[in-house]
Amino acid sequence: MSSLAAPPSVPLPAPRRAWLTDLPVLLVAVAWGASYLTAKGITTGSTVLAVLVLRFAVVLPVLVVAGWRGLRALSAAQWRGAGLLGLVLSGIFLLETYGVVHTSATNAGLIISLTMIFTPLAEAAVTRVRPPASFVAAAGLSVAGVVLLTQSGGFTAPSVGDLLMLLAALARTAHVLLMSRSRAVRGADSLSLTTVQLGGAVAVFAVLAALPGGGPAPWTVAAGFGVREWAALLFLSVFCTLAAFAVQMWAVRRTSPSRVSLLLGTEPLWAAAAGIAIGGERLGVAGLFGAALVLAGTSWGRRAADR
Repeated sequence: MSSLAAPPSVPLPAPRRAWLTDLPVLLVAVAWGASYLTAKGITTGSTVLAVLVLRFAVVLPVLVVAGWRGLRALSAAQWRGAGLLGLVLSGIFLLETYGVVHTSATNAGLIISLTMIFTPLAEAAVTRVRPPASFVAAAGLSVAGVVLLTQSGGFTAPSVGDLLMLLAALARTAHVLLMSRSRAVRGADSLSLTTVQLGGAVAVFAVLAALPGGGPAPWTVAAGFGVREWAALLFLSVFCTLAAFAVQMWAVRRTSPSRVSLLLGTEPLWAAAAGIAIGGERLGVAGLFGAALVLAGTSWGRRAADR
């Protein structure tokens, strides 16, 4: 969820060595795909806020130290703009985490991929530029896939988790549009912007956790974690947040934003693979067909949007 741009003077890697750049990015997509099943394994409906505080509080000090100079250079307007984006980001993580608790990791990863369809559609609505017919067709294919994906044992109402993940995809779309169109954060480097946003999100989680009904305190949840739970939390914090950001920053300067986006776009495929192979989830015939439609539609839509 970072808007990164490659410097025009950076040459593209030689084809025979391109995989050296592509592999770390692909591993980030794999980690993100596995994050849904990982979060589902250590989170319950009552511990969502505590787990979110722990997950991002672990990496926030590292980001602050690494980007201290950039943070000091931010103007007051940039701080306010990034803080507002942090509020939106907190809503995204709340919707995603509550959503994955109440649906399968496979459904969560595939439904959230609709962001790749929603974002160009929302941008077209804002700019009043009609999207190409191929993109509209791809969007319809993806929506049809989600309808099939969320059915289990016949056509029934989608689960609460499915609806929350759909709202999370819409929130991600709003976040991307705000980042791209907000004048307040223009000129801010990506590391500082991400740090302020995560800091704002952690503050929101901490406040909500302290309210009545916010569930157990983060330190109480942390004290009850065993080795498996801590390993899962560190995986989410270090690999899915800190390392993922570092790899994106590194890769986009060695190749191109489009190539990085294409590789990261395989995230829902890995989410489905983890849910089925490791989590023992089953989609059924309609669900498998729906998953294929979602993957095909988002891939087709991304190519159409690029054109």
